[in-house]
Amino acid sequence: MSSSLWATKLVTYSHRGEVRLGAYEDDAVIDLNRAYALMLREQGKPRAEALAAALVPPSMMEFLQGEEESIRVALEAIRFVKQQAARPGGTEKLKQAGVWFLRNEVVLKAPVPNPPHLLAIGLNYRAHVEEIDRGFAQPIQTGTGEPSYPVVFTKEGAIIGPGETIRIPPVVEQPDYEGELAVVIGKPARHVTRERALDYVAGYMIFNDVSARDLQSRVSQWTMGKSPDTFSAMGPYLVLKDEVPDPQALAIRTRIGSEVLQDSSTSRMIFSVAVLIEHISQVMTLTPGTVITTGTPEGVGAGRKPPRWLRPGETIVVEVEKLGELANPIARE
Repeated sequence: MSSSLWATKLVTYSHRGEVRLGAYEDDAVIDLNRAYALMLREQGKPRAEALAAALVPPSMMEFLQGEEESIRVALEAIRFVKQQAARPGGTEKLKQAGVWFLRNEVVLKAPVPNPPHLLAIGLNYRAHVEEIDRGFAQPIQTGTGEPSYPVVFTKEGAIIGPGETIRIPPVVEQPDYEGELAVVIGKPARHVTRERALDYVAGYMIFNDVSARDLQSRVSQWTMGKSPDTFSAMGPYLVLKDEVPDPQALAIRTRIGSEVLQDSSTSRMIFSVAVLIEHISQVMTLTPGTVITTGTPEGVGAGRKPPRWLRPGETIVVEVEKLGELANPIARE
């Protein structure tokens, strides 16, 4: 099934206080639930709204639980909108139906705002392991050398999306950045092999695993240092997997203004996306909407001489090839 009909970027957007599922393309946002209902009404189908609510519900999490069937009908709705928009007056009709919005009329939110699990991977790029071994500004308890198995931890706290502010709590003095590739699970995965692992993926997005190094270094468990509110930034889109045939061939970069801080490739991961899914699914079920953020390359602030912490007033930008860029301003609480 190809998702290249038109839009492959799924978003969670807000319009006049209402948060809904959409698709993004060319500075426009399509409301997928309303688009599918309109398509069914145009086709004379009964119970159009009920069918749309069941197959293309208006929230990202409910949509992902529909697995491949929901993606299929969403793509039908996108094709329909494209056809309507090409007709005279078509765009205006779509606007009146609440289907079509210009980018500046909506606010993009975290694509998967309430995942059932938010799992993160540490020490997954060789050069990042090496910079830790050379000495962090605030040493963290990791051991030395490449890990033999994936280092998996959880991130708690409030999730934010593109343009939302990373707010540094008063207790944190060493806020750091970690640009990463995140994978979103599209159907239940348990005891999955690496050969089949990518079949269980819905898509990919950018993630900034913001870290409080001073809190992280105090103990061997990283949850507190990784979980301040707003220290999990994701977006701007969930790009369907058909648009990313090889998640191990993506350029990844983190910058503040013109200052490039990280510049690497997902090809340099120690454990690939497929291996991570295989490994984690041996012990727990990865349900639709689960987010796995796959680790950061070298160049983090704690590894620099002198350390380069995030500063209020700056904007941190993470770019991943094919996925766009995620920008978040920095402020103190």
